[in-house]
Amino acid sequence: MVTAKTVLFDEAIQEKAKLFKALSHPARLQILQFLAQSKTCISGDISDELPLSRTTVNQHLAELKEAGLIKGHFEGVKMWYCLDTEKVKEMKSLLTAFLEEIQLPDDFVCS
Repeated sequence: MVTAKTVLFDEAIQEKAKLFKALSHPARLQILQFLAQSKTCISGDISDELPLSRTTVNQHLAELKEAGLIKGHFEGVKMWYCLDTEKVKEMKSLLTAFLEEIQLPDDFVCS
């Protein structure tokens, strides 16, 4: 049986990787920006806002939901999407801390 290599890393780094992966596609970044700018939950077809098919947009929405960055719920037959503000704040904190951990001095030179 094949085991994913991610289990070789501690849970904290796995959680960061999961969140950072969610940011690794321009469509997902644009979806997050769109939801943030809307400042409300959005019903309807977010694919109208992107140059992608509805199916592709739904796959990106699923990735964002899996990472916990957005919420989606049905009201009747409509799906409503919005940012999970607590998870976005957590991601911002994790990303800031991670970038501070890997920050190089100004005089660093790679030879």
